[in-house]
Amino acid sequence: MARNMAPRFKQCRRLGVNVCGHPKAMKRANSPAFAKRRKPTEYSKQLTEKQKLKAYYGVLEKQLHHYYEKALKSTMMTGDALVIQLETRLDNCVYRIGFGNSIRLARQLVSHGHILVNGKKIDIPSYEVKVGDVISLKESSRKNEHFRDCFLGHPAFNLPYFEKNDEEFSGKLTRLPERNEIPIEVNDQYVVEYYSK
Repeated sequence: MARNMAPRFKQCRRLGVNVCGHPKAMKRANSPAFAKRRKPTEYSKQLTEKQKLKAYYGVLEKQLHHYYEKALKSTMMTGDALVIQLETRLDNCVYRIGFGNSIRLARQLVSHGHILVNGKKIDIPSYEVKVGDVISLKESSRKNEHFRDCFLGHPAFNLPYFEKNDEEFSGKLTRLPERNEIPIEVNDQYVVEYYSK
């Protein structure tokens, strides 16, 4: 399985936003060494927004283009549909609920078989979570101290479309998110413009 293993903090500084969610990621962002020396062109703005979206969700170019093509067929605005599709990926839902403190850890939890969806093991990070699906940690994995601490100690995003149950080590997608509720700093219109050329 192809993965992006580029240095996370360097990527955050280049894009100008904390895409990995680490509290120290933007520590050196205001250093003169990382100052932009040129006025960005329209194309560079579009490219940067697309790179941000890829970094937030840990997807590769081919995957993102596939999601864009699906979003084109949607009845809602293309940009909104694109981001909502990415937001409902299983690895992202695992991250948002608080099973992992980064998208990379969440993806690893899924691919190593620690996550159940409606009681059934799903090990595909790109699995599309439906409204009403319950995502939980496998019974045997709940004994692992690292997983317990991560789930109980990691502050969840407290998003209105997720319901977290600490006792059951689970979370539920209660409804599809609205675009303005999704905690990412991306101008998705630029992403649509980039792909529509």
